Formats: sequence, structure tokens, C-alpha cells
Amino acid sequence: MLNAYQETVFQFMLRDALLGLSIYLTLVTGMFSLANAGFLAIGAYISAVLWKYLGVPLEGALVIAPLACALIALPIGLPVLRLKDIYLAIATIGFGEVVRIMIINFDKIAQGVTGQPNLVITNGGAGISGIEKLAQTWQLILVLAVVAFLIYRLHRSRFGRAMAAIRQDERAAATMGINVVYVKVMIFVFSAALAGLAGVFDAFLARAIKPNDYGFTQAVNILAYAVLGGTSTLFGPIFGAFGLRVLPEALRFSQQFRGVLIGVLLLAVIIYLPGGLINPAAWNRLWVRLRGRRSGAVQGGG
Repeated sequence: MLNAYQETVFQFMLRDALLGLSIYLTLVTGMFSLANAGFLAIGAYISAVLWKYLGVPLEGALVIAPLACALIALPIGLPVLRLKDIYLAIATIGFGEVVRIMIINFDKIAQGVTGQPNLVITNGGAGISGIEKLAQTWQLILVLAVVAFLIYRLHRSRFGRAMAAIRQDERAAATMGINVVYVKVMIFVFSAALAGLAGVFDAFLARAIKPNDYGFTQAVNILAYAVLGGTSTLFGPIFGAFGLRVLPEALRFSQQFRGVLIGVLLLAVIIYLPGGLINPAAWNRLWVRLRGRRSGAVQGGG
């Protein structure tokens, strides 16, 4: 049995796994989107506000927050997804910053619109605290299992084959009759809903949320789940999320250097296993390289 601390860490591992799957969807469709942190914030704040002011429970938030994120993602995705590679990354980082700044200034806007100078909803940069810890471990496991199964089925469908084709060559996919814009927008919307779903659990696990929890650092952390685990299978980002949640806890004895150690690990994965740790092909390429160097050293010594 896990103690209270261990169970909390495990719960956040499961939440991180949902975020890993949210960025996995866009990456396997060839979209370098970093909007997940923004949608995580939207999901968390919608859940917290609904619970605090309207008494909406966790179950209600699990429906409302992802749906709201999907509806927000739809009009954003149509123009933004015409960008590619680093330009898409920059645009989606910008979206996340806009969300963060809007949350900070939301009360001022609401006060001006309603004429109520004492109106407080998001509480600016201080955030919302006193949220009841309603999320249970079994709920997180169930949601993660259902999401992973749906993504697995999606990959095996015609839509999944269209995703793979777009990742390989977007122009070739279009000539094959695939509606590239439709597929990319739908995946972006699904990814946003999934990040919003993780946001619900974030609010009801952390019990206090602040806008700065969802800034650029969070966007990079989510990307790191996919970098560490890889995207060759859907288990890659799950493994990456678990690993990057456990490592800081395991390295608590070295507070000064744990950030450096984790950075070195990620750098080593990027250099030597660019496909991530859960990627047999990447391991095979590394093994071939090491064998080649070893045999070359033996021949040179002979």
C-alpha cells in the first residue's frame, strides 16, 4: 500500500501521462504544437471556478472543462495550424502566454464589464486556493485507460492512417485525397480537450492553482514527456511522464543538481536515442553504432 505522499506522487504521474498523450496526438500528426499548457490552465481554472462559485463537482467538471477547451481550440486551430514547425511552436507558445495573462487580468476585465469593483473570480496572480481534493486514484487510472484505448483505436482506424500520412508528407497526403486541414484541426481539438481533462485533475489534486503554474516552463515539461519516452508508441509519452515525475522525487537528496542531472539525461536521449527510450529502432541504431566503434577500435589496435 502507498502512503499519502507516495499516492499523491502517483496521482500526479497519472495526470502527467494524460498531458503526455495530449502532445503525443499532435506530434504523431506532424504538428509541433505547444498549446497544451494553455489548455491545461483553461481546464484547471474552469473546474476551480465552477466548483468554488457554483458547487459543480469533479464529475461535472470532467465534462464541461474538456468541452470548453475543444470549443476554444476549434477557431484557434483553423488559422494557426496553417503554420509549420518552429512557427507553429512559437504561435502556440504565444497562445499559452495569452491565456496566462488573461487569467491574471480576468477580474479587472470582469469588474469593468459588470461595474462591480469588488468582483473576484480568478484572483489575479495569486490564483485560486482552498480547492477540495476530490480526485481519486481510481478515477485517474480509469480515465487514463479509457483515453489510451481510444487513441489506440484511433491509430488503427482510417483516420489514424491519415494522421500517419500527414506526418510523413503533408502534400502527398493531400494528393491522396486526405482532407489535411480537417484532420489536423480535429487532432488539435482532441489534444486540447485532453489537456483540459488533465487540468480538471490538476485543480482537484493541487488544491491551489496560479497562472504562473501554466507558463512556458510547463509547456516545455509536457514536450519533455514525449522527448524522453518517444512517440513511436502511445506508451512512450506515458513512460516519459512517469519518469520525469519520479526523477525529481528520487533526486531530492541533491536539490542543487537535480535540474542539471535531468537536463543531462534529456540531452543524452536527444543525442543518442532521438526516438526516445521506448523505441526499439532507436536502441537498435545505437547498438549498431556502438558495435561499429568497438570493431573499429579492435581493428585499429590489431
